[in-house]
Amino acid sequence: MSTLKLAVTGCLSALVLLGAGVGTGVAIADQLHMQNALDELNAAQDQLRIAAPDKAGHRVIAIDLVQQAIRETGLGIRAGGG
Repeated sequence: MSTLKLAVTGCLSALVLLGAGVGTGVAIADQLHMQNALDELNAAQDQLRIAAPDKAGHRVIAIDLVQQAIRETGLGIRAGGG
C-alpha cells in the first residue's frame, strides 16, 4: 500500500472512530489514545506535505482530510476534559 493510501486510510479511520464516540455521553478522563491519534495524524500530515505533489489532486484532498481530523481530535480532547 502506498504511503498516501496508508495516510488517507488512517485519517478516515480516525474520523470514523471519532464519529462513533459522538453522542455516547461517555467522558473519558484519560486522553492517552486521543493524544496518540493526534500525534499520528500530525505525522501523517508531515508525510503528505513532503510527498511528491503529482497525485491528481488526491494528495491535497488527503491533506485537507488530515487537517479536519486534527481539528476534530483536538476538539474531542477538549470535550473529554483533556
